Amino acid sequence: MNKNPQHIAIIMDGNGRWAQNQGKKRTQGHKEGAKIVRDVTQWCASQHIPFLTLYAFSTENWKRPKVEVDFLMRLLEKYLHDEKSVYMKNSIKFRAIGDISVFNKSLQNAIFELEHSTQNHTNLTQILALNYGSHDEIARTFIKITHTLNQEDILTLTPQKMIALINANLDTATLPEVDMLIRTGGESRISNFLLWQSSYAEFFFTPTLWPDFTTDELDCMLKDFLQRKRRFGALN
Repeated sequence: MNKNPQHIAIIMDGNGRWAQNQGKKRTQGHKEGAKIVRDVTQWCASQHIPFLTLYAFSTENWKRPKVEVDFLMRLLEKYLHDEKSVYMKNSIKFRAIGDISVFNKSLQNAIFELEHSTQNHTNLTQILALNYGSHDEIARTFIKITHTLNQEDILTLTPQKMIALINANLDTATLPEVDMLIRTGGESRISNFLLWQSSYAEFFFTPTLWPDFTTDELDCMLKDFLQRKRRFGALN
């Protein structure tokens, strides 16, 4: 029997379609989706799951209409300010992964301030993947590695040493690998999300659009996870 997952990762898909189904603007779906983030985060804290990573904005999301992207940036900054009391009350540590250097200074400061304010919290670490894509993360990781190696180091590299170097330089360097990867919204792909970290994750795909996703459904997924046999390439 498995233990509780140490790290749950979620692709929060379906906000725009939920809004369109309701005859509303796509932006309203993103507002509703932000509320579900709070519910799921508090549920994970109550279940003593140490790490939760949420795919909030991908490197590919810049392709969306500018008006939607601008709204998402404002919504994210508002979320970081408004939810601070939830992080403080529940001893939740906040982290961001991805290349946030492209965000405006106000949003960057909101990210840094919440990370600083919650750095000593221990109940749960919630990670938001912001301007994140695995290809970009791995590319940035290799750039960091090349800046630290000399010719002698390169000549003595083995696959095992290289794997260790990659793990140590990823955005997620201090996090455990993903145990459960969930995608809402009916699609069965992982869209450039935590590719390296999910090599032995258990996958869960649901047609439920993110604003309709509930902690009851998440609880059912957890029960399913606990029944699965995870062999990690071994026979038992």
